[in-house]
Amino acid sequence: MGLFKRQNASIVAITNQKGGVGKTTTSVNLAASLASAKRKVLLIDLDPQGNATMGSGIDKTALETSVYDVLASNTSLAEVLLPAPAGDYDLAPGNADLTGAEVVLLQEQGRGKRLQEALLPLRQRYQYIFIDCPPSLNMLTVNALVAADSVIIPVQCEYYALEGLSALLDTIEQIRRHYNPRLKIAGLLRTMYDARNKLASQVSEQLLEHFGDKVFRTIIPRNVRLAEAPSHGLPVIKYDRTSRGAVAYLSLAGEVINRE
Repeated sequence: MGLFKRQNASIVAITNQKGGVGKTTTSVNLAASLASAKRKVLLIDLDPQGNATMGSGIDKTALETSVYDVLASNTSLAEVLLPAPAGDYDLAPGNADLTGAEVVLLQEQGRGKRLQEALLPLRQRYQYIFIDCPPSLNMLTVNALVAADSVIIPVQCEYYALEGLSALLDTIEQIRRHYNPRLKIAGLLRTMYDARNKLASQVSEQLLEHFGDKVFRTIIPRNVRLAEAPSHGLPVIKYDRTSRGAVAYLSLAGEVINRE
């Protein structure tokens, strides 16, 4: 699965329209884990909830500029970048203003390509660019999928995990067919996994059965330290590097690097 290119940044959308599946947790911690492996990483917070911004140690309520300005006006992406204080990666922050960007984009021609165009000048600067998408299939998510080379889909190993997955896969196929023929699925990531829960292992088996080697080998466990880290504005590897959550995301980073 050689989906990660070396010459330009590999742009990866992290998306699932179901909320609470570990999408932002994955965005922040994979970015931080790859940065700790000396990779040059940019994280774009495209979710109006701004959780990736807060989880990176930046106050979303105190932003002077954000991704909203890039999508809704002529602000360049480089102008809104901030260093993540605790993550050793760069952040294009987001907050509730992005809800307004959705309205602006719906009124414009070429609205699906705004992020793709904004990213072009930055592709040589980074090895990985991750886009934390909102938990819905809206114009913000469409912008991410049009801009991306590949998609990571976090899937919670619980009841209803596969519900909605077919809709997301259909959307990815539509984007590939009409706007972005290079778009690939980098992998499905099993999250919030509790080995004591029989249902979790059944869901895991279902995913492997349906998607085979598209499922990352790394499994992200349910982990208290992983859940606590965002409230401190830290990736888990900076909060507790020895925790099971940190070890898992470092392992995932290793998988990504092995595909370079």
